[in-house]
Amino acid sequence: MDTTSSFIVTDFSPSEQDLDVETALPTGLATITKRFSGAIEGHSQALFCSAFDPTHGGTYVALESFDGLVDGRRGTFSFAHAATTGPEGGREDAWFRIVSGSGTGELVGIRGTGDILIDEDGTHHLTLTYDIA
Repeated sequence: MDTTSSFIVTDFSPSEQDLDVETALPTGLATITKRFSGAIEGHSQALFCSAFDPTHGGTYVALESFDGLVDGRRGTFSFAHAATTGPEGGREDAWFRIVSGSGTGELVGIRGTGDILIDEDGTHHLTLTYDIA
């Protein structure tokens, strides 16, 4: 099945890290909370790690846990995603995977892929291509 939703970030909380290795791009870790509306409705919390600055762009990786409804089915599951962005925005080398075995409730057995799309006006969308075994 294919389904989509829009989402907003309701909290972005950076976490201080004491790393011994310093590169040309600062490495950061944050927790992010999102609110979803549409065919995917609920909220998520993510661990978000990045090597990024606004001048050069960079790459992020995230592990996210979702609680809510997907096409009317209630439950929770986790997904992992990553992408690279340039200094002017845009996404490349995007990767997204639902974590097998993470589903609960009516989402037990959920598996699949997805994508995060960003409109020119900044609106964020989550698209899932999934099945429930």
